[in-house]
Amino acid sequence: MTQQHPITPPPELVEQWAHLPADWNTVAFLIAQWGADAELEACCEWLSVPCPSYGRELRNARRPKTPSLKEQALQSVKRFESGQDLMGDLDTIRCALEQLPDNN
Repeated sequence: MTQQHPITPPPELVEQWAHLPADWNTVAFLIAQWGADAELEACCEWLSVPCPSYGRELRNARRPKTPSLKEQALQSVKRFESGQDLMGDLDTIRCALEQLPDNN
């Protein structure tokens, strides 16, 4: 019995990909993303042996979460306050304000 490479997709996932539309760009993207995520998880597992927070910190650095609209608006306000505002800052702040409930 041969040993499977650690980042070989499981058969269920290969089957799922086989039923996707014939848009190979999408399929290639999904396969590349799966491989990158599998490699990241393997690195995080390896790093977590001496110190569990290393793996968590690596994952957060390599797969950062998109800041919320509130966080984006606060960053925009900070840029305004420091005189480094960008053209899209006003739109970001407007969108954030539109999300707030009307308290009549």
